[in-house]
Amino acid sequence: MGGGPGRCDRGEAVTVCYALPPVRGTATHEGSLADFIWFRTGGPAEWLVRPEDVNDLAAFMAGLDQSTPVLPVGVGSNLIVRDGGVPGVVVRLPKAMAKVSVEPANRVRAGGAAMGISVASGARDAGIAGLEFLRGIPGTVGGAVRMNAGAYGRDTSDILIEATIVTRGGSVEIWSAAKLGYTYRHSDLPAGAVVVEALFEGIPGDSKVIGAEMDRIAAEREASQPLRSRTGGSTFKNPEGLKAWALIDAAGCRGLTRGEAQVSEKHCNFLLNLGSATSADIEALGEEVRDRVKAHSGVVLEWEIQRVGVVK
Repeated sequence: MGGGPGRCDRGEAVTVCYALPPVRGTATHEGSLADFIWFRTGGPAEWLVRPEDVNDLAAFMAGLDQSTPVLPVGVGSNLIVRDGGVPGVVVRLPKAMAKVSVEPANRVRAGGAAMGISVASGARDAGIAGLEFLRGIPGTVGGAVRMNAGAYGRDTSDILIEATIVTRGGSVEIWSAAKLGYTYRHSDLPAGAVVVEALFEGIPGDSKVIGAEMDRIAAEREASQPLRSRTGGSTFKNPEGLKAWALIDAAGCRGLTRGEAQVSEKHCNFLLNLGSATSADIEALGEEVRDRVKAHSGVVLEWEIQRVGVVK
């Protein structure tokens, strides 16, 4: 249980400490992020906070000094944490906030910590079609809602009815999909807000047909993506009408390395940590890929992976 740990800023002559508000969950100083971030790299969070429930999170956010930055993190499947770590508070929801339940009218309600595969499986078991693509998204509901995650021709915005968020100021609000202002891999969710629940809607379907489509997606991912590697998923957004992987391949970047970081030979839009890469290696490799693609095709690739924290 957290009990109001301190946060200290050291000036030239004085140390000023600000008390973090209490939390019924846990608050860990210098909490490791590399333990669970998919790349397994990067520095710690100044404070890694795991609230017990929505009310705990709301009270904590309301009491937190408004100058303290807050970064929500799920399983870190689309994240580069820089080697100097993340200042302020990183919020990670507990498993208790990963529940999935089926509601009338072909709707599925999911906690922000639920994985995409759990939502897709719950929909399948209830005979709800249209959510199968979530099987191909290896992150949490919170991350999917924030970045409008998508795969296999569908996006989160296609199925989202509303999301419950805890704002940076500590209020609990329900935002419609329209209010989230979705575009490709983007939402208007405010900085520091945490998605704690989402309501999705599908259409009636046959569980066996839905299951077969989920199996097809899983097999296609296994065949085409380096799923058993330390990676961060799709690195760059697909430019309109183009495929990022094809541009990267054409620029001669397949297998390119920087230290222990590598452009995947299996899928060029994935970067890999071959074992002891730093986050700086991975990010620098990504920038080299961007430079080479621009020189070859004139296209400027945009990062899809979120890069956070301080350069060491």
